[in-house]
Amino acid sequence: MTAEQKSNLGLIASYGVVIVMIIIALYPTIWILSASINPNNSLSSSSLIPAGATLDNFKELIFSNDYPFFVWYWNSIKLGVLSSIIAVMLTAMSGYIYAKLDFWGREYGLMLFLVIQMFPPMMAIVAIYVLLSMFGLLDTHTGLLIIYTGGAVPFASWMLKGYFDSIPTSLIHAAKIDGASQFRIFWQIMLPLAKPMLAVVAMFNFIRPFSDFILASLLLQSQEQLTLAVGLYRMVASQFSQDWTMFAAGAVISAIPVMVLFLSMQQYFISGLSAGATKE
Repeated sequence: MTAEQKSNLGLIASYGVVIVMIIIALYPTIWILSASINPNNSLSSSSLIPAGATLDNFKELIFSNDYPFFVWYWNSIKLGVLSSIIAVMLTAMSGYIYAKLDFWGREYGLMLFLVIQMFPPMMAIVAIYVLLSMFGLLDTHTGLLIIYTGGAVPFASWMLKGYFDSIPTSLIHAAKIDGASQFRIFWQIMLPLAKPMLAVVAMFNFIRPFSDFILASLLLQSQEQLTLAVGLYRMVASQFSQDWTMFAAGAVISAIPVMVLFLSMQQYFISGLSAGATKE
């Protein structure tokens, strides 16, 4: 077998793997889209486009008197936005401090963040419940927000610390010579250069309230406090009422904010991580 044939076989194998991965990724999406337009209360049908496909499931969900869907929707968006903003602020500052400032305990702090990441979050779920109960934060968005942002700090701080390490320290020295304060260096020089990584941190934290089920179901109980993940689950968890097609319609609608955020931030995801890191 010639080198060219080996190269072609490798290329074909690579395309094959990519196609398989795309099919695996798209299948659940196509399946839930198909279920959302199914006129029967079933998640499966004999064809990709069900016979008698209808949008009535979306209409019933939106105007339902049994399920406060838009309350759940707003709760998830609110938690996602607040979690993203707070996490970006905290982790940007901590990442910059650990990357560019030298102080006593710096190595110990970084090691502590690393050790925290070694333990599964579920190990602390009882302690989280007890602590929030002591402070009267059960069944509140404040308690859930504290857990989300607190859990994001160690991992995201490491991510941003690594990113800030890639930005030349000469930029900071040059800014100091020009008379810039430490805060101005952080706000006007470091943060603009860190937009790609800040976008990633914001995206991860915005998605979490939409995808988290265990913590939200444990801490939130009342209907008006539920997030989408828990609310949609309760639509199909009842023994006597399982609205599968409305559940599928809700899952489709819940993906819209995440898609909008991803499409609006994709320029930061694909841009160079240190683009423009030069001083004219």
